[in-house]
Amino acid sequence: MSVPPPLSDNNRYEQACDQAIAMCDGNLRSTIKALIMANEYLEIELEELQATIAAGCVPAKRASSNAA
Repeated sequence: MSVPPPLSDNNRYEQACDQAIAMCDGNLRSTIKALIMANEYLEIELEELQATIAAGCVPAKRASSNAA
């Protein structure tokens, strides 16, 4: 089975938009709300990680999903 060629950035974003809208049953307002909430969550995670690093702690490396 061959691997399909990578999508261009524009096509990748279009596909991601379509998937997000579909996950919200076509409701654009719900889609935007979900994306804002996800972004806020990621911002909090980033701030916590930056604080951890600034305190001199280094998070443990996660095992690769491709590990043999």
